Amino acid sequence: MEVPGLAHNITSPLSPCEGMIKDLSLDALQLCERDGSKSSELEELPVPQNIKISNITCDSFKICWDMEPRSKERITHYFIDLNKKENKNSNKFKHKDVPTKLVAKAVPLPMTVRGHWFLSPRTEYTVAVQTASKQTDGDYAISEWSEIIEFCTADYSTVHLNQLMQKAEVIAGRMLPFSVFYRNQNKEYFDHAREAQENQMLRSVKDNSGSHGSPISGKLEGIYFCCNTEFNTGKPPQDSPYGRHRFEVRADTFFNPDTNLYFGDFYCMYTAYHYVILVLAPKGSTGDEFCKQRLPALDITNNRFLTCKQDEEGDGSLVFHHAQDVILEVIYTETVDLAVGTVAEISGHQLMSMSTVNAKKDPSCKTCNISVGR
Repeated sequence: MEVPGLAHNITSPLSPCEGMIKDLSLDALQLCERDGSKSSELEELPVPQNIKISNITCDSFKICWDMEPRSKERITHYFIDLNKKENKNSNKFKHKDVPTKLVAKAVPLPMTVRGHWFLSPRTEYTVAVQTASKQTDGDYAISEWSEIIEFCTADYSTVHLNQLMQKAEVIAGRMLPFSVFYRNQNKEYFDHAREAQENQMLRSVKDNSGSHGSPISGKLEGIYFCCNTEFNTGKPPQDSPYGRHRFEVRADTFFNPDTNLYFGDFYCMYTAYHYVILVLAPKGSTGDEFCKQRLPALDITNNRFLTCKQDEEGDGSLVFHHAQDVILEVIYTETVDLAVGTVAEISGHQLMSMSTVNAKKDPSCKTCNISVGR
């Protein structure tokens, strides 16, 4: 099946939407050098009706519609106007030669539109369609625009997450031992947990930090923990962006053979630091079932980020290691009782600039981006 090409410099005022289409990396690329224009044959070209969008991924979708049979054989092309819904001013700084409209030969429907340069995950778009007939002089006779349809692209699939994971593995570095998970907050956070939440740290929905296509953002409930240690001391650092009070818990409380481990994301924030999000979920828990359907599972004894295995040379107790060259953000999917660990004040500083709360991923970083919508 032939797929859409990309219109070149089509800026017809007849377009029902405003927006910018940057690029389309498709084999059947076709450039249209002329503006579509209405002609005396306009009434002979049917207007697409009942547009349907299906098979939506993070960087593609299928589109089909109904048409009246009259003059159907005269249709040579379709014009597809595709725009981000949330940014109607996206043309503000657009170069005049940046294409704005997809052009496809009139192929059997449904037709697949695919292109990571102009389709981003978790993004709302509007789409409208014209039918067109290419004339002998190279111009087009066109129909009226169809109704405008709205749709939203999907999250990253496990295929995309595996690609991200492979890139993260490249820079993860050697494994260092650790013995505790820790969570920093201000004093008021822990006071509230004791007084108003029956000594419990409650789960919250993950924020929108990291990759825009992450399937856990805004959906997965859990509690953030860290486990990185300083290579020279083997202990957690004394500085934190999140508060001067720290909850510490033995690593085997959360991480053991009854726990599943998942890869969640890989990102940076316009700095040299790279972050890997992992999810720890007790087997059979609600969080575990959520992750099984969406995230790549890791072997807890053999992966490049976080491991738990028996000490074969010692007493058989569990030993734990974390990757040295990435900052691990570990989401534990269950409520945590403060009684299973300790809370104490740290001696370092609160480095607010290091906070990743709702942090936006650098879309230009070649280390942590893949060739799909960012």
